[in-house]
Amino acid sequence: MRVYLDHAATSPLRPEVLNAYTEALQLVGNPSAIHSGGQSSRAILEGARERLAKVAHCDRNEVIFTSGGTESNNLAIKGLFAERAGNLIITTASEHHAVLDAVEYLETQGAEVHWLKLNRDGQIDMDELSKVLEERSAETALIALMWVNNETGIVTPIHEVTALAAKYGVPVHSDAVAAFGHMPTNFAESGLATMALTGHKLGGPVGTGALIVSRATKVVPLLHGGGQERGFRAGTMDAAGALALAVAAETPQPDYTGLEALAVKLITPLGNLTRGASQGIPNILNFTFEGCPGDSLLFLLDQAEIEVSNGSACTAGVARASHVLLAMGFSEAEASSALRVSFGPQTTAEDVKALAEALPKVVATARKI
Repeated sequence: MRVYLDHAATSPLRPEVLNAYTEALQLVGNPSAIHSGGQSSRAILEGARERLAKVAHCDRNEVIFTSGGTESNNLAIKGLFAERAGNLIITTASEHHAVLDAVEYLETQGAEVHWLKLNRDGQIDMDELSKVLEERSAETALIALMWVNNETGIVTPIHEVTALAAKYGVPVHSDAVAAFGHMPTNFAESGLATMALTGHKLGGPVGTGALIVSRATKVVPLLHGGGQERGFRAGTMDAAGALALAVAAETPQPDYTGLEALAVKLITPLGNLTRGASQGIPNILNFTFEGCPGDSLLFLLDQAEIEVSNGSACTAGVARASHVLLAMGFSEAEASSALRVSFGPQTTAEDVKALAEALPKVVATARKI
């Protein structure tokens, strides 16, 4: 039986989600239609909005349903940039490519980017951010910082960032895809202008997500059409998908600290953990293996029926060093030898032990390639 340890890429549908989703899919009706079928779909959609808002600790009117994290991040970054007068974007080189590529696109449209430096612990220098804001807040359109890094699990002190940014009136967007559902992400208390999340990292279906937009924040829409989602996101709403997302968000995740401790104990004799054990969320761990090409490790583990990843699945299939680890100051060789191990509700201690038992032979073979 195959061992799946790549839940940070996507996690299987949870039973509660599947039941709600398949039942809602039986209903026929556009949520914008005025007939009974349409109004039944509308009731499902708005009920899902209410339920998701409760989990995210925001107002129901702040929830904008999207197709997932990539769309949510693009809507926030491009929408905030278009709305604001400044042309400076402050971010880091360790963001998910949904953020990086959106920012780099805006560079071609005249944006200027300040790339905050990261230390070896994957943290920004708050003094550097303070200095940039002090000198250039009037030119700054937005700050974009992920709440939890999807490759390393490292947590960014978002509340410190938003408190500082608020002094200068600069909005902060956070990609919370890896954080939401795995740690407290109270939007009302976060100070964020916008927050992106998705369903398929929580046991919801692919193609479901949301952007939380604070009532005080204006965002120019990416899509124009029927004016759905309060004009932020045109297109026929996916009521069943919205419900599935809400149910996935409501369904608690297990406590992964035991699996984290076991994995660290069994794997660190062979590989180096790229963060301190207390510096990140327990369901995402990242290890480097000296002298081992990462793609070889993946291939050999897959032959051993164990599924892990090098990092973001959005860049999977391309052999390259982890841009996250490079941004943290790791060498090209180290960043090319990384494995991400991520847990989900179905993960057991036996799964972790199976990985640990397979690794010695896999590492030895990879070093010969």
